[in-house]
Amino acid sequence: MFHLSDLSVFVAALVAVYLVPGPDMALVVSTSALRGLHGGLMVAAGLAAARALHVTLAALGLAALFHTHPLLFDGVRWLGAAYLAWIAWKVLGVGGRGGGGDVDAAQGGLAALRRGFLTNLLNPKALMFCALLLPQFLSPGQGMAGQYLVLGSLLVGIGALFDGAYALAASSLKRRFSTTGASGWLSRIVLSSLFGMAAVRLVLNER
Repeated sequence: MFHLSDLSVFVAALVAVYLVPGPDMALVVSTSALRGLHGGLMVAAGLAAARALHVTLAALGLAALFHTHPLLFDGVRWLGAAYLAWIAWKVLGVGGRGGGGDVDAAQGGLAALRRGFLTNLLNPKALMFCALLLPQFLSPGQGMAGQYLVLGSLLVGIGALFDGAYALAASSLKRRFSTTGASGWLSRIVLSSLFGMAAVRLVLNER
């Protein structure tokens, strides 16, 4: 179905994408640094689920709908930016109970899973990425559903491996990212800024 050389190029493209910092990486790192490895892995699971959904939506043609209806694309883009801004606000712990506004402070793994899922799902550029990349490696007339399944599995699986590695690395910093005192406040400012910048980038970047 696929030539080895084509799959190698596809995997290389995915590796390059997953090495570039973005809101997904920021969420995994911040959650792992503040809440430990379990929280980071739950975020990674949510991201993987959203990517799988993006692959499915791209196969069904929703990305083409975004392309032909720019207002719909912009609406989802603004919604995603608002969600990232909300995460930045929560990371700061503003209005929380003794820093309880940190990422997934007392809400458990399901909250981390949901946050990972929504962060990726509400980024329309993730869907457009799937829609633009996957067709480059498809062979017409050779079982499109099966090809989407193989390529989509690689996209989700490699992303999960990278997210897991980021979670493992960042969880080792948990002791340094105290949620109290001056160091805790500084760490929350740094992590909140990452989400704030991601929100601004999502709004300002053109399609």
